Amino acid sequence: MLLEFEIIKKVLCVAEKNDAAKGIAELMSNGRSRRREGLSVYNKIYEYEYNLFGQNVTICMTSVSGHLLALEFKAHFQKWHSCNPVMLFDAEVEKYCPDNFVQIKRTLEREVRQCQALVIWTDCDREGENIGYEIIDVCKDVKPNIQVFRARFSEITPNSIRRACESLTEPDINVSDAVEVRQELDLRIGAAFTRFQTLRLQKIFPGSLSNQLISYGSCQFPTLGFVVERFKAIQAFIPETFFKIKVVHEPSEEESVEFGWKRHRLFNHTACLVLYQMCMENPMATVISVTTKPKSKWRPLPLDTVELEKLASRKLKIGAKETMKIAEKLYTQGFISYPRTETNMFPKNLNLVPLVEQQRQDNEWGPFARRILESGGPTPRNGNKSDQAHPPIHPSKYTNNLQGNERRLYEFIVRHFLACCSKDAEGQEMTVEIDIAKERFSASGLTIIARNYLEVYPYDKWYNKVIPLYAPDTTFQPTAIEMVEGQTSPPQLLTEADLISLMEKHGIGTDATHAEHIETIKSRMYVGLTTDQRFLPGELGMGLVEGYNSMGYEMSKPDLRAELEADLKLVSEGRKDKASVLRHHVAKYKAVFIESVKKAKKLDEALSSYLGEAQEFTEQEEQELEMPLPVRKCLQCSRDMVLKKKKDNTGKFLSCLGYPACKACIF
Repeated sequence: MLLEFEIIKKVLCVAEKNDAAKGIAELMSNGRSRRREGLSVYNKIYEYEYNLFGQNVTICMTSVSGHLLALEFKAHFQKWHSCNPVMLFDAEVEKYCPDNFVQIKRTLEREVRQCQALVIWTDCDREGENIGYEIIDVCKDVKPNIQVFRARFSEITPNSIRRACESLTEPDINVSDAVEVRQELDLRIGAAFTRFQTLRLQKIFPGSLSNQLISYGSCQFPTLGFVVERFKAIQAFIPETFFKIKVVHEPSEEESVEFGWKRHRLFNHTACLVLYQMCMENPMATVISVTTKPKSKWRPLPLDTVELEKLASRKLKIGAKETMKIAEKLYTQGFISYPRTETNMFPKNLNLVPLVEQQRQDNEWGPFARRILESGGPTPRNGNKSDQAHPPIHPSKYTNNLQGNERRLYEFIVRHFLACCSKDAEGQEMTVEIDIAKERFSASGLTIIARNYLEVYPYDKWYNKVIPLYAPDTTFQPTAIEMVEGQTSPPQLLTEADLISLMEKHGIGTDATHAEHIETIKSRMYVGLTTDQRFLPGELGMGLVEGYNSMGYEMSKPDLRAELEADLKLVSEGRKDKASVLRHHVAKYKAVFIESVKKAKKLDEALSSYLGEAQEFTEQEEQELEMPLPVRKCLQCSRDMVLKKKKDNTGKFLSCLGYPACKACIF
C-alpha cells in the first residue's frame, strides 16, 4: 500500500453537502483553501495542500447534495397504465442520475481524471455510506483504477478531522447494501400498492378522490396505523365511575395538607360509602409514622437522535422535521456533533473536559460550566445504547451568534450536555401516614437540598412541597373528610413525541427517517393536527386502515416492516446477504398484494363509511376494474402469466406479463 501512496499527487475528497465540504476544507487548509466553481453552482471546489499518506498532496474537496443517483423502474414500466401493478414486484430497475444532479456528476467525472485517490467524506451512517458508493461508482466509471478511502468522523472540528485523515479506512459495502435493499423494496412495494389503490379508488369514489394520489409506504402505513389505533381506543373507551376518600388537614391559615387514600379508589359505591361512614363515626386521625428519605431527580441521559426529536417537540415545540433540518445545519457549521446517532453513552476515549471548558464564556450557562470543572470535572450519566459509530449529540464549538430556532436548539443541546455531565438533583422526602378508623392515608412533602443539574436545565421541573411537622403517635382532628366521585379518563390522542416513541419501540423506520414518515402521512391528508398539536386521523386514513385490516392483513400493524428493519440491520452487519433478504421480502409483500387485490371490495366497503356510497358499475365495467392476477409462470421468460379475454369475447387465454418483449401465450 505504501508503494501505491508514493504515486499519489492529487486527491479528490467528496462530502455529502457543500457546507460540510467548505467546513472540512477550512480546517484542513487552516483557512487557506482556494475556491473555484464546479459545474453545479451549489457545489463549490476547494483546493489546498495537505500532508496525507505521509506525503504532501494537493486536495480537491467538493461535494454532492445528498443522494447522487436514484432508483427507478426501466422506462416501459414507469407509466401508470403500462402494466399490471403486480408486475412491479419483478420488473427491472436501474440507477440513474436525476437531471438536477447531472452537473454534480459531471464535476466528479472531470475532477477525478487528474486524481490518483478518492476519499469519501460523506456522513458516517447508512445513507452516507450508500451515497459514498454512488460517488465511487461514478468516479470508477471514468477512472477504474482510482484508489478509494473512507474518512470516518463524528463532528467537523480540528481534532476530529485530523484523526479522520490519520486513520483512513475502507468504505463498508455491507452498510451500503442495507440501503440498496431498503430502496428497492420501498420502490417496488410503494409503487405497486400506490398504483393499485389510487387507480381503483379514484374510479370507485370519483366525487372525493378523483384527483387524489393515494400513496402507500411500508413505513408510512404502520405510522398511520398508530394514529388510527389510538383514535379508535378513545372512541371505544367507556368511562367508569370510581369513588375515593379524601382527607384535608389545615393546621393553620397558611397550611393545608391533603392526605391520599392508601386504597387509591374503589369502583363499588356501597363499599366506599361504608368505609367513609366508618371514618366519619370515628374521625380522629392518628399519626402512624413519619419517615424521611433522600430523594433524587436524575439528570438526563446523553442525547441520541430519537430523544432529540422527542424533547424538541415536547419542550421547544419544534417539529421533528424542522429539528433535524436545524441540527444538520448546526453540524455542518461545526457547532454540534453528528446529529444522527443511536448512542446514549459517552465513549471512554472522548475527553469531555474541553467541551465543557469552551462553554465557560457564555453569560447564561458559563458559570455552571465553570462549577462542573471546579467540582471534579464532568461525570456524565450514561445509558446503555451504542451504535459503535457516533457519540451522543453534544456541542463541539461555542457560538453566541445564532438566531431564532437555531439558537433555541443549540442552547437546548448545550444545556442538555452540561446537565448530563453534572449531578442529580437532591432532596429530602418526608412521608406522613395516618390512621382513621383503620383506614390508612398518607401525604408527602419535599425539600430540595441541591438543585444541581436543574440550575442549567429549565426544561425539567421539581418543586419544594412543604408540609407541617407531624410527630408519631399524636392525634389531630381533620379539617375535612370527603367521599369524592370521579371517572376514568380515555387515553389522549398522540403527540409527535408519542408517535416517534411508538415508531422506535416497534422498529418502524430509523432515527434518520421518523420525521420523514410523519411528514408523509400529514401531506397525504391521512392525518391532521388538533389545536394542541395532537394527531387526528382523517376519513381517508381511517378508511384505508380499516379496509386493509378487514382483509385479514393488518398492514397498518408494525410487524411486516419491523421484520424488514431487523433484516436490514443484519445485512449492514454482514450477517445476511443482500440478495436473499431482497428475495424474501419481495415474495412476502407480493403475496400480500395479490391477496389484497382479490379482496379489494373490502377496501371499497370500508371507505364508503367515510366517503359516501361507492360508484355503481355494470358487470363489464366491474370486470375491467378487476386486475388480472398471476396464474402461472411463463416457461419462456419466467414472468407471471395472467388470464385475459379474447378481443372477440369468445373465450380467454393466458398472456405473459412480459409482453411485448415476450409474446408467449396459451389458448
